[in-house]
Amino acid sequence: MKRATQMNLANTAFVLVASILVLFMTPGLAFFYGGLVSEKNVVNTMLSVFIMTGMAILLWVFVGYSLSFSGDVAGVIGNLREAFFHGVRLSTLTTGQIPVGAYALFQMMFAIITPALFVGAVVGRIRFKFLLLFLVGWSLFLYYPLVHLVWSPAGWLAHWGVLDFAGGTVVHINAGVTALVLSAWLGPRLKSNTGNPHYNLPWVLLGTAILWIGWYGFNAGSALAVNDVALQAALTSTVATATAMVVWMGLDIWRHGKPTLVGVCTGTLCGLVGITPGAGYVTIMGAVAIGAIATLTSYVFVTRIKPRLGIDDALDAFGCHGVSGIVGSVLVGAFATKTVNPVVTTNGLLYGGGGRLLGIQVGATLFTIVLVAAGVSLLVWGLRQVCPMRVGIAEEEAGLDLGEHGERVDSTVARQARLAAFRPEQERFEPEFRGQLQHLTPHDATRSGLHGR
Repeated sequence: MKRATQMNLANTAFVLVASILVLFMTPGLAFFYGGLVSEKNVVNTMLSVFIMTGMAILLWVFVGYSLSFSGDVAGVIGNLREAFFHGVRLSTLTTGQIPVGAYALFQMMFAIITPALFVGAVVGRIRFKFLLLFLVGWSLFLYYPLVHLVWSPAGWLAHWGVLDFAGGTVVHINAGVTALVLSAWLGPRLKSNTGNPHYNLPWVLLGTAILWIGWYGFNAGSALAVNDVALQAALTSTVATATAMVVWMGLDIWRHGKPTLVGVCTGTLCGLVGITPGAGYVTIMGAVAIGAIATLTSYVFVTRIKPRLGIDDALDAFGCHGVSGIVGSVLVGAFATKTVNPVVTTNGLLYGGGGRLLGIQVGATLFTIVLVAAGVSLLVWGLRQVCPMRVGIAEEEAGLDLGEHGERVDSTVARQARLAAFRPEQERFEPEFRGQLQHLTPHDATRSGLHGR
C-alpha cells in the first residue's frame, strides 16, 4: 500500500484545537485553586500555577521535546540531539498524518498543566524561588523520562504493554505523588492558616467548568485524529465526570446532610482524572464504573485517611489527582476492550482477557509511584542545600501575596483593613448618637427624615 504523503488537514486542525483547549486548562486551574485558598494567598497561588506556562514552554523547546522523543537510552530517556528543536523538520508527518510540529505542540501543553497540578498541595508556605527551581529539576529528571517511558515507541513501559491513553501515569499519578511528597517535606501550614475560608467559590466553579471543557482536548485530542476513538474518549470523559459529580454530592449529603459546591467541583475533577488513562479504551458503562470507583476512593482518602497521615496537602492535589489517577490507571486493566480500540491487544479482566493486562497496569502504577516518590525526595533534599524551601513564620502569617510578590488580590482587602482600623473610633461615638436619637418619637423621626433609614 502506498503511504500517504500529504497532511491530513482535519486531523491537524483537530490536534491544534485540542492543544489550545489543554492550554486553556492552566488558567482554569489557576481560578480553581485561587478560589479555594484564603484571600492573603490568592495572588501567589494563581501566579504559581500560571508561571508554569512560560517556564514549561521554554524547557520543552530547549530540552524537553528532545529528551522525550529523540533517540533512546535504555528505554528510559531520550537524548539531546534535537535540543532547541535543532534538526527537527516540523512538517514531517507522524501518527494520523499530522505534522511533527503539531504533535510537539500538543505534548508541550501536557508539560505545562502537569506541574501546575501539584501547586495546590503547597500553597501558602513554599518559597516562589524554590518552586521554580523544583520545576526545572522535576521536569528534567521525572516528567520527561516518564513521557519517554510511556509514550515514546522506544520506551520501556510502552514495550511492556502499558496502556495510558491521556496521562494516568505520566500526568496524574506523577503530579499527585509529587504533591504528597512535597507536602511531607514542607510540613503543615500554621494552625492559624488552616481554617481560613475559601476566597471565592464562584471562581472554583468557573475553574472547574474551564477544566472540564479543556479536558476534551486532553482526552479526545489524545486520539490524534478525527475518528471513532476520539468520539469514544469524548463520550467516556463526559459520562465518567457526570457520574463522579453526582456520587460525591451523594456522599456529602449522606455524611453531612447537605451538598456543597466545593464537593461537587472536587468530584467533577475526580471523574475527569479517573477516566483519563482509559478514555479511549473503555466502554461508556465502563466509564460509569470508573467514575464512581475513582470518586469513592478519593472521597475516602480525603475524609478518612488523609487526616491520619498528618501530611498537609492543602487543596487535596494527591487526594484528587493522585488517588483517582491510580484508580483509573489500574482499572484500565479491568475495563479495556478491543471492541473500543484495536490498540488494546489483550482485553481487560472483565472482558475475558484474564489478569495479564491488570497485572501490567498495577505494575506500571507501582513503578510510577516509587519512581516519583524517590525522585522528588532526592530533588527536594538537593535543592534544600542551596535554597530555603519554606517562607518564614511572619511571612506565612501575613500571606505570600505581600511577602513574595508585594501585591494584594484586590483593593477590597485593603479597604476592609482600613475599616477595621477605623471601627474603634466609630464605636466610641455610637452611644452618643444613639443617646441623642432615642428620645425621638416615631412621628418626630418621620418628620425629620430619619425613620426607615
